[in-house]
Amino acid sequence: MFNKNIKVVIAGLLIAAAIWQFIEGEIGNGIFLILLSGIFIFLYFKNEMILLAFLRLRKQDFTGAKKWLDKIKDPEKALVKKQQGYYWYLHGLMVSQTNITQAEKFFKRALKLGLSMDHDLAMAKLNLAGIAMTKRRKREATTLLNEAKKLDKHGMMNDQIRMMKEQMKKI
Repeated sequence: MFNKNIKVVIAGLLIAAAIWQFIEGEIGNGIFLILLSGIFIFLYFKNEMILLAFLRLRKQDFTGAKKWLDKIKDPEKALVKKQQGYYWYLHGLMVSQTNITQAEKFFKRALKLGLSMDHDLAMAKLNLAGIAMTKRRKREATTLLNEAKKLDKHGMMNDQIRMMKEQMKKI
């Protein structure tokens, strides 16, 4: 919605107004403005469009998620580096249903920019391993699967990893 720099400026102005309200003796108004600036600081680190796209993906609504992601016109300027990683990660998840070559590019770009959660990294590497396996690159798929297994600390992807290893034996 807003550029990342605009969010910082708005948060700064709200904090300045809060300080002015504290000086004037209006403590309640100052506290409210501090809390309001916290929303813009939160949205600086977690982009609202990406959050809404994740909510759509939880409901398996790929077209709705794509609509929210398409509202981000220039991700390099509008998003912080980690947000760009999630932007390309979400694009990779959506495109992996139709075009695996393009999905591979999106996942690699997301890994290069960085994802903050280990299970997101594991899922991206698991998807890359599946793509490498379909392209008959067994060595790359094996290393990616091992990395995904190390990153999956809670064992949420054990079944998928085991299935991929079984399928790799057939290659």
